[in-house]
Amino acid sequence: MKSLFYILLACTAFALACSDHQSDEKNAFYIDSIATPEGLTAEVAALDALPDGRIVATFMRGEIMIYNPEIKEWKLFASGLHEPLGIKAISDKEMLVMQLPELTRIKDTDNDGEADLFETIYDGFGMTGNYHEFTYGPVQDKNGNLYIALNSSSSGGGMSDELRGDTLMIGKMREGKAMFSVVPYRGWVMKIDKNYKVTPFASGFRSPNGIALDAKDRLYVTENQGDWVGTSPLYHVEEGKHYGHPASIVWTKGWNKGNPFDLPVDTLDKMREKPTVIFPHDLLANSPTQPILIKDNKNLKAFDGQFIIGEMSSERLVRVMLEEVNGVMQGAATVFIQGEGLRKGNNRLVFSPNGDLWVGQADHGWLGDRGIQRIRFTGKTPFDVKDMKIQKNGFELNFTDDVANTENEPIDSLVKVRRYRYHYHKKYGSEQIDIKNIKINKADWSKGRKQLQLQLEPLEKGYVYEVALTKLKNENNTDSLQNKLVMYTIKELRK
Repeated sequence: MKSLFYILLACTAFALACSDHQSDEKNAFYIDSIATPEGLTAEVAALDALPDGRIVATFMRGEIMIYNPEIKEWKLFASGLHEPLGIKAISDKEMLVMQLPELTRIKDTDNDGEADLFETIYDGFGMTGNYHEFTYGPVQDKNGNLYIALNSSSSGGGMSDELRGDTLMIGKMREGKAMFSVVPYRGWVMKIDKNYKVTPFASGFRSPNGIALDAKDRLYVTENQGDWVGTSPLYHVEEGKHYGHPASIVWTKGWNKGNPFDLPVDTLDKMREKPTVIFPHDLLANSPTQPILIKDNKNLKAFDGQFIIGEMSSERLVRVMLEEVNGVMQGAATVFIQGEGLRKGNNRLVFSPNGDLWVGQADHGWLGDRGIQRIRFTGKTPFDVKDMKIQKNGFELNFTDDVANTENEPIDSLVKVRRYRYHYHKKYGSEQIDIKNIKINKADWSKGRKQLQLQLEPLEKGYVYEVALTKLKNENNTDSLQNKLVMYTIKELRK
């Protein structure tokens, strides 16, 4: 699509990158803020990286641009798109883009650097014109299957007179406010195979603003707090399962139970899959976004196989460490980066081939910032909790460095444990409930004081166990963990 945006680009062909945070030999990373072209509304909707290190960015107003970090130059690839919240770059000449109304293949067929072919891959989901009907993805597994996620519609917005798709008004609560799904597959994850056959994959989502695969092709989706979502979670998503928000279940083949909002809460609770990881509201993540897998990154070896997840409402990235227990995925989460020059609105993440983490920021009417930042990792591993694993009678915490000797201090002055859970109900969000301080029966250090075994009273399913590390230092006394929180969500107990 040719546009007057060329004028803007001509004025800003060489944008200067400016640094917010400079590193020294003690730092594990530093953060650069990347200048975007003057006049661009830099609400970042999606990011991807090309094999040569160039970064592809889409913006909420409809542009796709390619940034060359070597020469600090932006080039327009396409414009005129509708809220393109997901992108998969096949090459610098072909991209899959998840627009609000469709998944689109975009190509540059005449090699002039700008797309000229726009091909609809899938637009078979419904639309009401509601402002909240965002779309996410695609991600692609090793077999070539694509996965996308569809937002439910918001009770804070209306519907157009003309709708796309069939209608089932039983996907809307009769009284009160709740997200709704009155046209096909709002609140679903959809699977598109390599022959473009589309399968409704899983239901029960309110606002799944993050979708990713791990190294074993397991699919994960982040969800945002709201009605029927007491606090934001991460789900391991499997075909045919339901993840909690009632509205979308009406589009399940063979559904015959009427309006799901009329069912007892206990019935709905038994129908849903519980979160893989719970993000305690105001403590860890209020609006989690895209997960990005740490894989073969030479500067992040300690955290290989874990996820970094964006967070919209604070200057924060979250790290998630998962394990499989009795065939079920579950695990812990903690803050990865807090402040240090990082902005809010961390909506989209991508690793470039050299291991830098690129973060795209947006606000779009909510709390956030705008622009792109690059996080360069220096290779120094920060003193932190490497991972947290469940044991039969407690937890094992592994650290990235030896912990300084604490024999003269009682363990309960260094480590505190409590547990809590959240309501599953139609109200917006939930306070922590069933809060209990947990006594540490025994604490053992091993592996050169890199491992801490906490023996606790019997663990219980369905709870977040919050471990607070109040004043641990590393052996060289160069770094410390002050009021560090690590939260483990128990779905299964170790046998």
